Amino acid sequence: MEIYLVGGAVRDALLGLAVVDRDYVVVGATPEQLLALGYQQVGKDFPVFLHPKSKDEYALARTERKSGAGYTGFICEFGPDITLEEDLARRDLTINAIAQDKSGQLHDFYGGQADLAARTLRHVSDAFSEDPLRVLRVARFAARFNDLGFTIAPETLTLMQHIADSGELNSLTPERIWQETEKALASNTPQVFFEVLHRCQALGILFPELATLFSRDLASAQHSLQALFCSVSLSSELACRFAVLCQKLDTDAINALCQRIKVPTEHKELALLSSRWHKKLHQLRQPSVEQAEDILALFQETDAWRRPLRFAQLLVCAHADWQVEALSGPESTSYPQRAQLWLWFNELKAITAAPFVAQGLTGPAIGQAMTHARLVQLQAWLTD
Repeated sequence: MEIYLVGGAVRDALLGLAVVDRDYVVVGATPEQLLALGYQQVGKDFPVFLHPKSKDEYALARTERKSGAGYTGFICEFGPDITLEEDLARRDLTINAIAQDKSGQLHDFYGGQADLAARTLRHVSDAFSEDPLRVLRVARFAARFNDLGFTIAPETLTLMQHIADSGELNSLTPERIWQETEKALASNTPQVFFEVLHRCQALGILFPELATLFSRDLASAQHSLQALFCSVSLSSELACRFAVLCQKLDTDAINALCQRIKVPTEHKELALLSSRWHKKLHQLRQPSVEQAEDILALFQETDAWRRPLRFAQLLVCAHADWQVEALSGPESTSYPQRAQLWLWFNELKAITAAPFVAQGLTGPAIGQAMTHARLVQLQAWLTD
């Protein structure tokens, strides 16, 4: 029985990146042998085991044979006679098909180290095209490693286009699409994920609402991706990044997108707010006293009093959009209204119902009095 560290852990170590998860492949062993050593079996379709102490995943060496449509249409075969080379052959990219034995020696049958040095994302074999999920995975890796200069090999991009043309992408579940999208949004250059999907003609299948922007208004599509990139330096919250991506979409498109791939509710709500309000926020760069009612309406209609953190996220989304707007004109990329509105909001939030209740007001009259008091205070600030 031989145990090898495989996949992302080896790749990231060779790139000098922090290794988070460690996966192992076990060659020359049976499930019974691992169970006897105290490993816990968790895989149903093929044997995957958890180490009794570290809880790292250990999988028996296996091969995969296409048996049906989609990314689940495979028959997995495992056994002590399957070699390390055969196991690594089923992996998606050469940089993910490098193994390391317990002595530290690398086993690289498919040129993964050369592709790491060349900063190239290249498929291991033509079997790549049998799994539609790999289109999303490669797009995600392109986003994750863009900072390091990685690009997709032309022949790999061609296979991704073939997958898109085959109709196999339609077999992907909403959960898997969102899972890969969420990981891409967490990268430093999330816009690359969508650019790659557009290049391989998968965007129209997986994200038709975004693809419509490219076909109908290329400038808006490019603006959205630039704003998404700008959002990375402003917030690590994925809800903000997703909302910025959707700012050029209308309400129906956002609802359709979020429903189809099961986007979390808080992401959808922020996207809807951002789409509606970001342009209005731009108009408050140097607000006048005449805009006091508009500012108060902003706080009211975005439910800021009850959802202050979401309001803060909305300001971030508008800021990201403004950074792109300012690039095409003489305006500064600074966004003073973000800090100013947040300051005013917190000051006005301190105006509570207590004094009005003490005056004997009841019911709707309390809310009306609070709104009036907040408006008067806001007008005073804007007059100074």
